[in-house]
Amino acid sequence: MGILTGPQREAFAASHPAWTLQGEAITRTFTFEDFAEAVGFVTRVGVVAERIFHHPDIDIRWNKVTLSLTSHDVGGLTERDVELASRIDSFVG
Repeated sequence: MGILTGPQREAFAASHPAWTLQGEAITRTFTFEDFAEAVGFVTRVGVVAERIFHHPDIDIRWNKVTLSLTSHDVGGLTERDVELASRIDSFVG
């Protein structure tokens, strides 16, 4: 799987405005009512990530969860990152 081209990255950014392009990664911070809700969200992300065998970097700070997606094995953003971001977006508002 190849690294996304400039136009592909721009298309992702336009269709997923909550995600931020940062170098060779996309990131998004989610805010929840409390720690338990944040951990529940991380569990849901973990299940999806295992199913497609593509795992995000996760930072939990009480009620905030920041996800960072990149394809470390190829050194940049790929369709796997776009797919995982889209799946995560499908279960959050």
